[in-house]
Amino acid sequence: MTSRQEKWFASILESMERETGKTLDEWVVIARTCPETRPAARKAWFKAVHGIGTNRASVILGKAFPETAHWAEPDNLRGALWADAGARAVLEAIEAAVADFPGLVSAQRKGFTAFSKAFQFASARPARGGVRLGLAVEPDADPRLGPPKNEGWSERLTSVLVLTAPAGVDSGVKALLRQAFERS
Repeated sequence: MTSRQEKWFASILESMERETGKTLDEWVVIARTCPETRPAARKAWFKAVHGIGTNRASVILGKAFPETAHWAEPDNLRGALWADAGARAVLEAIEAAVADFPGLVSAQRKGFTAFSKAFQFASARPARGGVRLGLAVEPDADPRLGPPKNEGWSERLTSVLVLTAPAGVDSGVKALLRQAFERS
């Protein structure tokens, strides 16, 4: 996690009792009474029944049901998400392009791989026919870029580029990654 993400996570824990009237441990006991079994349904139940939003619900559910806390098993998430050898090869080319960025934080999410410094500057997710690379640069920075479409990653990523092979991570893409990194 970036230091900013660590502070955010700590603030969720710190304000839990003050803002909800219950400690994390008290919420964990309540979470274990949830009739739902799927993580998304459990989060929806927390909101409907207890008025707890997604972020707090995720923290509570991660402690109540650690086996479903995806962030605790990034290797499993990565293996499942990047099972396609072609897409994985493109991801590895992206990772090689950013490997020497100072202070780089790479994090595996359920639906994408995120790259951050202070803020998320790029994300990659497999898609039909390749990999969608989201970047924190304006779409007019390169003619190959387009606007994002319900990607599920940071709203800071204002451009998307589809890469179909590792060779697509060329000097232009590397320059875009560097530009996005420097803005984060």
